[in-house]
Amino acid sequence: MEYSIDDLKNRLQRLLESIEYHASKAGRKTDEIKLVAVSKTHPIEAIKIAYELGLKRFGENYAQELREKVNLANQFQLDIEWHFVGRIQTNKVKYIVPACELIHSVWRVEELEEINKVAEKYGKIQKVLIEVHTSPEESKAGVDLEDVGELVEKAQKFTHIKVVGLMTMAPFIEPERTRPYFRKLYELRERLRNKYPEIVELSMGMTNDYWVAIEEGSTIIRIGTAIFGERRT
Repeated sequence: MEYSIDDLKNRLQRLLESIEYHASKAGRKTDEIKLVAVSKTHPIEAIKIAYELGLKRFGENYAQELREKVNLANQFQLDIEWHFVGRIQTNKVKYIVPACELIHSVWRVEELEEINKVAEKYGKIQKVLIEVHTSPEESKAGVDLEDVGELVEKAQKFTHIKVVGLMTMAPFIEPERTRPYFRKLYELRERLRNKYPEIVELSMGMTNDYWVAIEEGSTIIRIGTAIFGERRT
């Protein structure tokens, strides 16, 4: 299926206007909010169009797909800031670390160990977010709220990792009902910042609920469908 530049342009324009409106409603500036275009299952052609429309941050969920798209983007000389937003398989970290500015979905010590090992090999300090389980859904990944402080403390021993914030996924419910889950993450970040001032980012909000997340303090929203249309399988 072909991607229309007009379709993407119109969807992106509506999204940016919505971001501006809800940021203003919350007394925030739009430049406080980073937009990550989640391009999983969408081809490099769609990424090229979005890039030409001004998007520079792209997020992928699968390490192998990320690796392939990074290679294609480099061939087209696209200066993309890549984010990894999916569940981490430790044997695929070797594909994630070299490519990504930020890894959103870290919640196990084993992941930290592998990320640190690969980052050391590449001579980089890998920025990560700790994924937090804020909802009652058992299927959601993430460390429990009461255990986040302990994991952040453990992360300090890794010399090639920097924890710069937190991430969560709200349940797929009526958007207004997601507010308490985002608020929990905001409040947790505020407590952690007293000890770890570098923890500033809040990655929360997707196509279904990003405007609520913005009103609750999100600094990074992860948007796929509202930019690219329905996901390709």
